[in-house]
Amino acid sequence: MSRYTKKSLEQAEKQKPFDVIVVPGVPYDGDKTTTVMKMRLHWAKYLYDNGFCRNIIFSGSAVYTPYTEGVIMKIMADSLGIPTDRTFSETKAEHSTENIYYSWKMAKSMGFEKIALASDPYQSRLLRRFQKKYCPGTKSIPIVLGTMNIEEKKLPVIDPSTARVSNFKSIKERESFFQRLRYTLGRRVKQEVREARKSRKDKNA
Repeated sequence: MSRYTKKSLEQAEKQKPFDVIVVPGVPYDGDKTTTVMKMRLHWAKYLYDNGFCRNIIFSGSAVYTPYTEGVIMKIMADSLGIPTDRTFSETKAEHSTENIYYSWKMAKSMGFEKIALASDPYQSRLLRRFQKKYCPGTKSIPIVLGTMNIEEKKLPVIDPSTARVSNFKSIKERESFFQRLRYTLGRRVKQEVREARKSRKDKNA
């Protein structure tokens, strides 16, 4: 895994700057933040500060908690000093495949061409085949663990009220375990792609 992350960073160094990087969301409970959230946010800041990207899309709906992940992470990124006009929220995705797919579509609609996923190594590896098929042209810049001393990093204290949704219902109440697994593997995206193709075919008929 270490070899994979370092090689990916070396390739990204040659290809930078990317128009935008996509950072998948992490649940936020209003009380504390997780190590994964801290890693992803500080990696995004590292990539921005070091010229790897011009913009950042934080992706995620209110999935396990009443806070919209993409909005919470944008608020934190802005508080870390990343210019607010360079950070964006994608708020539809509920699963990792949807994070990259909906953000890729959003990035394309905004005119961005060079797009990369910036996440932890495990998630990046899992999404590689999906990215290649459904988000063509995207690259990956997984977190290189030795680059940052994550134990010394902190996240800002924020007001999360603007990210809180009313009438929230956890995904665990809306989807069974096997439904969540299928959607994590890309079922929802595949369904949408098939429906879009069928719609285009019907229009051209």
